[in-house]
Amino acid sequence: MIRQYANCDIDTVMQIWLNTNIQAHNFISTDYWRSNFDVVKEMLPHAEIYVHEDDCSKQIDGFIGLNGNYIEGVFVKEAAQSKGIGKQLLDHAKKVKSTLRLSVYQQNKKAIQFYLREEFCIQFENIDNNTGEKEFVMVWNR
Repeated sequence: MIRQYANCDIDTVMQIWLNTNIQAHNFISTDYWRSNFDVVKEMLPHAEIYVHEDDCSKQIDGFIGLNGNYIEGVFVKEAAQSKGIGKQLLDHAKKVKSTLRLSVYQQNKKAIQFYLREEFCIQFENIDNNTGEKEFVMVWNR
C-alpha cells in the first residue's frame, strides 16, 4: 500500500535513506551519507513523500521523495528490492505529476536501467558538485 508520509515515519524513512544510499552508491564514501543525515532529516518533512507499506507487516519498506516535479530519490530496503515496490512508488508519482525529473549517478547502472525501463529519457550529463560524480539528468513526460 502506498500512502502519504506521516511525521511518525521519520526514523524508519531515514534509516532506509541511509542504508540504501550506502548500498547503491559504493563509489561514494559512507562518510558523505552519514554527514548529510541530519540535513536530510531536517528537510524531509518539507518534501512531498509517499511511503510503501508492506500489506502484511505494515512496515515501511520504501519511499519516494518529491520536490515539485523533481524526484529527490526512490528508496527501497535492500531485502525488498526487485519486488516491484520502486515501480509502484514511481507509478504513484506519475499519477500526481505530468512531468518528472531526476538526477542519477552514472555509476548506478541498476537505477539507470530502472528509469529507462520506466520511460525516462536522458536529457543531459552533469557533475554533482557535492560528490564530483558524473550524473545523468533524466525526464519523464505523461
